[in-house]
Amino acid sequence: MTNIQDIFKKSNVAVITGGASGIGLAAAKYFAGLGMSVAIADLGGERLANARAELEAIAGEEHVMAVETDVAQKEALEALERAVLQRFGRVHVLMNNAGIGPETSIFSPQASWDAILGVNLLAVINGTRTFGPAMLAHDEPGLIINTGSKQGITTPPGNPAYNVSKAGVKVFTEALQHELRNTEGAKISAHLLIPGFVFTGLTQGDRREKPASAWTAEQTVDFMVESLTRGDFYILCPDNDVARPTDERRMLWAAGDIVENRPPLSRWHPDYADTFKAFLEKKD
Repeated sequence: MTNIQDIFKKSNVAVITGGASGIGLAAAKYFAGLGMSVAIADLGGERLANARAELEAIAGEEHVMAVETDVAQKEALEALERAVLQRFGRVHVLMNNAGIGPETSIFSPQASWDAILGVNLLAVINGTRTFGPAMLAHDEPGLIINTGSKQGITTPPGNPAYNVSKAGVKVFTEALQHELRNTEGAKISAHLLIPGFVFTGLTQGDRREKPASAWTAEQTVDFMVESLTRGDFYILCPDNDVARPTDERRMLWAAGDIVENRPPLSRWHPDYADTFKAFLEKKD
């Protein structure tokens, strides 16, 4: 198992997409605080500039990059990698974190589906495939962290495009880690970040203050680092409302729809409401 201290250390380099706010910015601040060089990629000129200023106050201008990047475009990710390598030489941590979540239905306009799949799924795939080869080639320990979602595992009703994208991130990251651990000499490992309810721009809606049930982005990053220190692949985050045992039983029930030949999404099917409630409360 890789010693995380060999990766999260001064002079190493982290790249974070969606790094101008939320979990991405919290991770960037954490890495910068360790003395790492940090490159954040995001859209939104003023927001990106503000994030860069915050990071420069922590790490110094020479250790910070902020690159306006449309991660849904493979060419933009390739340009990002070229810029980072030119500036910092190599990458030790890649955090494919950018995500959007506008509401969709099965028959929403094609543009809505394309946008979510482009940012949430294809950017993870293309980001990994763009940065991964050079990360393997420099032969120093490193991590690829992909941000998934519990909705990609339990796939609740509503916003199917988001669920599909995050289910794809889970499957892709599992396959990535399998390939990495079977690649002779590889010093890179992959990990799936599965946040709970985190108060970020993606989730806040019209709320101005963090709900009591939500974690902060900083709490999520602290939990991520603790999990990585243990060598966890699945970084399943709780929050102030849902503890891990509840998440585990919800996920087991979702898998059970296939094994038990129940209707899909039976957790929300009226005929199974009492059965699910009893399952959730089961103590074994």
